[in-house]
Amino acid sequence: MTRAFKPRGLAALVGSLPLADHAEAVALVGRFTPEIPSWPQLPVYKEEGMIAQFLPGLPGVAEKDSRVFLDDEGKGFDAKMVAFYEDYLAVTEGTADLEKSRFSLSLETAGGFFAFLEALQRRKTPPTAVKGQVTGPITFATALVNTKGTPIFYDLQLRDAAVKHLTLKARWQVRRLKAYDVPVILFVDEPGMAGFGSSEFTSISKEEVHQCLGEVIEGIHAEGGMAGVHVCANTDWSLILSLPFDIVNFDAYAYFDRFVLYPRDLKRFLESGGILAWGMVPTLSEQALLKETVDSLKGRWDAGVRQIVAMGVDQDTIAAQSMITPSCGMGSLSLDLAKRVLIMTRDLALRIRQSDA
Repeated sequence: MTRAFKPRGLAALVGSLPLADHAEAVALVGRFTPEIPSWPQLPVYKEEGMIAQFLPGLPGVAEKDSRVFLDDEGKGFDAKMVAFYEDYLAVTEGTADLEKSRFSLSLETAGGFFAFLEALQRRKTPPTAVKGQVTGPITFATALVNTKGTPIFYDLQLRDAAVKHLTLKARWQVRRLKAYDVPVILFVDEPGMAGFGSSEFTSISKEEVHQCLGEVIEGIHAEGGMAGVHVCANTDWSLILSLPFDIVNFDAYAYFDRFVLYPRDLKRFLESGGILAWGMVPTLSEQALLKETVDSLKGRWDAGVRQIVAMGVDQDTIAAQSMITPSCGMGSLSLDLAKRVLIMTRDLALRIRQSDA
């Protein structure tokens, strides 16, 4: 696959922020990542949790004792599933409007998306690209359970419905964001892939991951979007790099040494035009965040680039096909620490771009 977009070290964010005001969050995003702004998720609201935010529209969603689950044994569930698939087919076959379907995002669960659209309309100059995100199918379907408390991933029908549901949630976003005539990036957030490939993670096969993620990627590409993936810890990177993602976002601060254990896959990904989104600014350790400086992180970047160059990848290719991000979302940080991450992400990206000039 040939990819034309070359970010050359521009900064972007992963998703969540520790704020309660969507307009304020959008303004903060625009201030620190103006070239590739994204819509913010605010987990202070339970409706904006990774699973909750993308639940609306899925059949059988129920809650008991503050526990959300799919009531697949409830009255009328089979009829609800039939209606779901009818709506899915109507959208994918073009007989129903995706934008007005059950697969749309709503103001109640994604206020940041709509505040983001308003901010984009007010901009005097267009950004280089815009970014959205959707919870990945592995994370979603292993966290959401059925009536018996079993993750829906292990029920083929429920898993299939979840994958199709998330695919159209992603397509809906791309379609709305395309209105601004700049490249649209849609990240598939997969924290649930952390540890995949280890001996403790044996209940899900590579083939199942390929099928689930491949369907979401295909949907994003069908709308003309660029598909990215975010995994905030170690995983089987050969599997991730073998999928047709345009962007791979990894925790370059804590797991770079694990990431580069797959030189053949990494080289092939970059030579095909794939983009690395380096999670260079630590968010998962307050001690690390307070210890590091832009200079020290730039040193880590330089060392990382040298290692990839040693694999036979041209240095200009790496520079052209790299983005800088925090290592993960900032929703669990204090506002002061989150602002430190934002400042360091912006300044590190600027430093890298200056050294590349």
